[in-house]
Amino acid sequence: MALTPWGCCPWLILLCAYAWSHPKPVNLGRKDMRNCSTNPPHLPVTVVNTTARLTALRQQIQAWNLSAYLIPDTDAHMNEYIGRHDERRAWMTGFTGTAGIAVVTMRKAGVWTDSRYWTQAERQMDCNWELHKEVSYNSITTWLAAEIPNGGRVGVDPFLFSVATWMAYDLALEKVNRELVSITTNLVDLVWGSERPPVPSEPIYALQEEFIGSTWQEKVSDIRSQMQKHSMAPTAVLLSALDETAWLFNLRSRDIPFNPFFYSYTLLTNSSIRLFANKSRFSPETLQYLNSNCTESMCVQIEDYSQVQDSVQAYAVGNVKVWIGTIYTTHGLYEVIPKEKLQTDDYSPVMVTKAMKNSKEQTLLKSSHVRDAVAVIRYLVWLEKNVPKGTVDEFSGAQLLDKFRGEEDFSSGPSFQTISASGLNAALAHYSPTQELHRKLSSDEMYLVDSGGQYWDGTTDITRTVHWGTPSAFQKEAYTRVLMGNMDLFRLVFPAGTSGRMVEAFARKALWSIGLNYGHGTGHGIGNFLCVHEWPVGFQSDNIPMAKGMFTSIEPGYYQDGEFGIRLEDVALVVEAKTKYPGSYLTFEVVSFVPYDRNLIDVSLLSPDQLQYLNHYHQTILEKVGPELQRRQLLEELAWLQRHTEPLSARATSTASLASVWVASTLAILCWNS
Repeated sequence: MALTPWGCCPWLILLCAYAWSHPKPVNLGRKDMRNCSTNPPHLPVTVVNTTARLTALRQQIQAWNLSAYLIPDTDAHMNEYIGRHDERRAWMTGFTGTAGIAVVTMRKAGVWTDSRYWTQAERQMDCNWELHKEVSYNSITTWLAAEIPNGGRVGVDPFLFSVATWMAYDLALEKVNRELVSITTNLVDLVWGSERPPVPSEPIYALQEEFIGSTWQEKVSDIRSQMQKHSMAPTAVLLSALDETAWLFNLRSRDIPFNPFFYSYTLLTNSSIRLFANKSRFSPETLQYLNSNCTESMCVQIEDYSQVQDSVQAYAVGNVKVWIGTIYTTHGLYEVIPKEKLQTDDYSPVMVTKAMKNSKEQTLLKSSHVRDAVAVIRYLVWLEKNVPKGTVDEFSGAQLLDKFRGEEDFSSGPSFQTISASGLNAALAHYSPTQELHRKLSSDEMYLVDSGGQYWDGTTDITRTVHWGTPSAFQKEAYTRVLMGNMDLFRLVFPAGTSGRMVEAFARKALWSIGLNYGHGTGHGIGNFLCVHEWPVGFQSDNIPMAKGMFTSIEPGYYQDGEFGIRLEDVALVVEAKTKYPGSYLTFEVVSFVPYDRNLIDVSLLSPDQLQYLNHYHQTILEKVGPELQRRQLLEELAWLQRHTEPLSARATSTASLASVWVASTLAILCWNS
């Protein structure tokens, strides 16, 4: 599942998350479904009345001597998914879309979101809110300049802006003679009060030894070694991203939807370890595992989560230098460390080290993909039997796939909300059905399913597009060219240290050659029971160079507005390439094991090398997944897999196997001889 538009730069990382595969908004002039000019206003029944909330918030704005207040859609750790008690913008506005920022002045209130969410916003927001359809710093600051006086103070919780986002807003407001002000007391929280959902309190637990690649002590020693070798000699590393702390200590919980994390920070110094979290959530066994009853250099001191800013500020008083990754560090921590005591990079050393899996982590992640393939194959077999009956819809299908995954060993739920999209819905690259809004699956339409699972040994993400009827020639060509791009990037050999951005065009070449393209990223990193979108690996300009041991998705696509969508996504391990002459070169090893839809492949478009690769890949799938299906007596699924992995022939039609060609040839000879 690609996360951001093609080519986002580092300082725009959060803003880029608003855009997707159709960056050019359509139908900009369409009428708002809310009629706010009548008395009373004519509104959809789904809107939320926010008058009382806004009144209370404006009282707080006035009390803090502000002219406006910003309400971002993120949390204090820049998570892709956020917990219910962090859904401040959704509660304040009624709009529950995952991307958008709200701005409130004493007279007006507005929400800025992209074209994916315009209809949803109109259905959920009352007339207190203006809907703005251009998402940019400039658009927001231009509106503010017109609404608040010169010198006006614009407040925001500094823990909800990354360092880069703060700088962008600060600069844009400075240009129009307005001031961005850090307000560490969140004003929405004051208004939300007792209605605000509680912070999660489930236990924080340590992973079993069989599911980790290194002990936490080994990881801490490695990061400290990197600190010592660094030219600037940092004395501490500050970790803000939740997957950094979870990875470092091999700890997990369930605070964030789809991600096994817990609210935390870590300050790792050359002589101490401070973990900021809710201590009551650690069992005595977990505290013992962390050596929390001592104060030596390999003892983890648990401090209260709310004390992180004060503790970091106190530490920064000394003769120290704190190493941070600015992409995930919020301004709330950045502002309390003197600039001369900072060592900044885009990503922390933990984020970079985590991206390169060791041999055991690689084995674990591969194993999770084999079991995940069983779940997906069970689903595809079930669809093949039931879609022609007209009884399957997008939502019920997604639920069944989640059920199949949940029956696999070591399952811990989905890794993101399943994208189950039929026909024209598949052209909306991030569409997900709901119980109220979905379409029936049909043998006459393409169906795209993008899904993944969390397992104790790994995280998965795979997309397949299928057609059970007779696809058009254009659909087959588009599908085949997406497949060609997928294979061309997988087969690529490139120098070690090459940026993903430098090679991602190979995934687009087959589409470009006939004037087609896709508007989203080509891939993203993936974790070991961590993030399904694991930075900083991928094919964008803000990703780090490719290195041995990284896992990345490769997911080209094509989207025909109003008709169909195609995406083929597999996860790959970066491995050393075997080259004719000595050198340091890399290539990709696919670890997703579900065959492509033969019904959509136009074999005549494939080169001999591509066809050879495809047949070898399908043979690998049979060898990897077949024994697991056999062991579990899933004989119908095994027979399906055997049919769908038979070798394709350049002389055959796209739906024929070598076996069927041989039968046809034999019959032809017999008829001729007779």
